[in-house]
Amino acid sequence: MIHSFLLIGQSNAAGRGFLSEAEPLNTNDGKLKVLRNGRWQQMFRPVNPDRGFSGTCFAESFAKAYSDDHPDVDVGIIPCADGGTTLEQWQPGGLLFDNAVNCAKLAMRTSYIVGILWHQGESDCREERYPLYCERFQKIMDTLKKELNLPDVPVLLGGLGDYLPECDHLADLKNYTKVNDALKKLADDNKNCAFVSAEGLGSNPDKLHFNAEALKEFGLRYYEELRKLDTYTDFEETKEDDSIRTKMELL
Repeated sequence: MIHSFLLIGQSNAAGRGFLSEAEPLNTNDGKLKVLRNGRWQQMFRPVNPDRGFSGTCFAESFAKAYSDDHPDVDVGIIPCADGGTTLEQWQPGGLLFDNAVNCAKLAMRTSYIVGILWHQGESDCREERYPLYCERFQKIMDTLKKELNLPDVPVLLGGLGDYLPECDHLADLKNYTKVNDALKKLADDNKNCAFVSAEGLGSNPDKLHFNAEALKEFGLRYYEELRKLDTYTDFEETKEDDSIRTKMELL
């Protein structure tokens, strides 16, 4: 059995941690996997190769933490994040949204999707964009759940880094708290949805992307927030029960 997670968003979801600074990838003896061309392969870096300079990402430590707590299953990441993208580009009917849906549906043939990992917002820090964040993301989330027939799937929303105002060449990033406020509101307003704080996490020299050490910690924070959700608790209570297949199909 494979429990899989859809990874979507922009560059800090794809991962820009320098591979030279990352600890060796631990795949839990082959139990961590990544979707490539509709098939599961043993996880390797970069997990989300959206660019030639893609690096380590938070999904790696997240998947390992989940695997450590669920030794009877394999854990798969469905990588669909794309750097520099806005919420407008992620709207239903667009290429990014349709690609995520198509990849998720392929993954569902051989796995159970038990969570969605989202990190995006740097591109929506502009004054004309951040006021629309809740409305635009709500549409994305609602439509994605409907397309995949996963009405109660957990959704984890990662916060933007508090180092962003130090990025000299992108003045709009000073508005990162507005996006974080929107992400927190979305988490509060939606069932099985949680905000993952990035407070205190470090960055690469560009002051735009999390560094490798921060991404490792961020993935652990994502997992801790998942563990707090009711859906996770329900699954823990039934994981040794014969009805597990039915339970996961209802997620």
